[in-house]
Amino acid sequence: MPMPKPAKRKVNFFFTDPAAQKVVLVADFSGWEQGPIPMKKQKDGVWKTSVSLAIGTYEYRFLVDGRWCDDPQCLTRLPNPFGAENCVRIVG
Repeated sequence: MPMPKPAKRKVNFFFTDPAAQKVVLVADFSGWEQGPIPMKKQKDGVWKTSVSLAIGTYEYRFLVDGRWCDDPQCLTRLPNPFGAENCVRIVG
């Protein structure tokens, strides 16, 4: 009997920078820079994307016009090997 697939949930990511030209989400679930997820700029200057994720804990950051940025809305962070911190999203 095949194992049931883990349930996935739609998870929204937002980043506010009206002056940015390009914002992508990079994360452990996307292979970091190997699979950046493009974000779409809304009229109010907020960049948005949605990702389907299984229950678990994930690390992520944003690349804004080529520079690494934290999610200012995220209070949970873990140190990364580059001397900065990754943001943490828990999907439950």
